[in-house]
Amino acid sequence: MGKVYYTFFDTVSYLYSYAGDSQQSFDEKTAAAAALLEEYHQMMDIYHEYSGLNNLCTVNKNAGGQPVQVDPRLIDFLLYAKELSAQTNGKMNVMMGAVLAPWHEAQAAAGKDPGKACLPDRTALEQARAHTGLSLLEIDPKAGTVRITDPQARLDAGAVGKGYATEMAARLLESMGGEGYVLNIGGNIRIIGQKPDGSGWRTAIKDPFHHDSQYAMYLELADTSCVTSGNYERFFTVEGKQYHHIIDPDTLMPADYFASVSVIAKDSGLADGLSTALFCMDYESGRALADRLEGVEVVWIFLDGTQRHTSGIHPLDPKDSE
Repeated sequence: MGKVYYTFFDTVSYLYSYAGDSQQSFDEKTAAAAALLEEYHQMMDIYHEYSGLNNLCTVNKNAGGQPVQVDPRLIDFLLYAKELSAQTNGKMNVMMGAVLAPWHEAQAAAGKDPGKACLPDRTALEQARAHTGLSLLEIDPKAGTVRITDPQARLDAGAVGKGYATEMAARLLESMGGEGYVLNIGGNIRIIGQKPDGSGWRTAIKDPFHHDSQYAMYLELADTSCVTSGNYERFFTVEGKQYHHIIDPDTLMPADYFASVSVIAKDSGLADGLSTALFCMDYESGRALADRLEGVEVVWIFLDGTQRHTSGIHPLDPKDSE
């Protein structure tokens, strides 16, 4: 049985149970998970504020001002994101908002009038780079406050927020006895346990060159997550060239190492943040990082279609996916 939702993180989400739960049990579990996902969606929203809630939009609006009192769960998320930013040498940087904002605006403008699509001003991007340091984010867990010290700096949780929220929802389901559940939150897959027969789920990684109709690889996964970052997910076109939404912190332009990077790891937040970071690294650097991390497997698909993966990836024969 399954349910579909359309509001979390501005994407389509699915919650499935393969454990033979009663309808009442399934409804109770999914209602709790959905409520939690909605709370994280609101906390991490950088565009809108909500009555009675100080969220990332509130924190950004107060940049350069006084500390902002926030939900303890948002403190936990920002500490996690800051640690992951450091672990990836800033390739996944939760403080990239000043650079990402012009790209968001360019994509939105292109969507409204494709004929007038243009790239962000390069000088503006270079100036924004100065406002992306992790040191600009002050987190005080004891006081329950967050402060951005630079008035021009901004938080943007897009690279890791959805995966983190997915993981929190999965842990809630686990605490409620959920087993044999699958969460698909805008393409972020988080699997809880196994199927009743002890097998895993056959999961497909999209072919980035034919992502609407074909798959590049099939895997059997259980009790883990799978997150893909790709150049085909969100983009706009300027003078015949496509510009996707994953911006390399070093070049300030869309990363151009791969067509897609998929990360398999138990923690969906880690998988989400790493997929972004690895997409912005050359293969050698990314492979070295992946090899240092326990329980992390990666599939890289290069711009020429070549595939490489870590040793723990065991592709299925496509016939076995049927």
